[in-house]
Amino acid sequence: MTAHAAEPAEPVPDEPVGPYAPSDPELRALLGEARTVAVVGLSSSPSRPSFRIAEYLQRKGYRVVPVNPNEREVLGQTSYASLRDVPEDVRIDVVDVFRRAEYTPDVARDAVAVGAKVLWLQSGIINDEARRIAEDAGLDVVMGICIHDVAVRLEEDEEVAGR
Repeated sequence: MTAHAAEPAEPVPDEPVGPYAPSDPELRALLGEARTVAVVGLSSSPSRPSFRIAEYLQRKGYRVVPVNPNEREVLGQTSYASLRDVPEDVRIDVVDVFRRAEYTPDVARDAVAVGAKVLWLQSGIINDEARRIAEDAGLDVVMGICIHDVAVRLEEDEEVAGR
């Protein structure tokens, strides 16, 4: 799948691009095929966006795998220190990231190592190195866009279209 971003004609090395995502039909397919979402940086605090978004994903039927070395359990699920600590029998489809941009290249490497299909950097999180790492390994990448907002918008579009 090809993502679309406004990039300069001559890319500047290490200059981050803006929000970056596949087309709506491709996003719909990514979310529709996904069953398990590892949420990196998931907090047990209900006031945190990561908690609210993971809770929404659970309500929508996704298996949520918390990844945060500072948590033992979130939303009734065991929390793992890193993606590489998630048991091998847990197939991760989407890695949804709530970490500062400078940490995302390492998360991208871990996402590749565990065989994830999608690297999704949440709103305000953009890192071109992480994008290149993931895409070079064949992952689809979304950056700077909230997975919850996309899921809700696509669901509303389907309701309007009468699907």
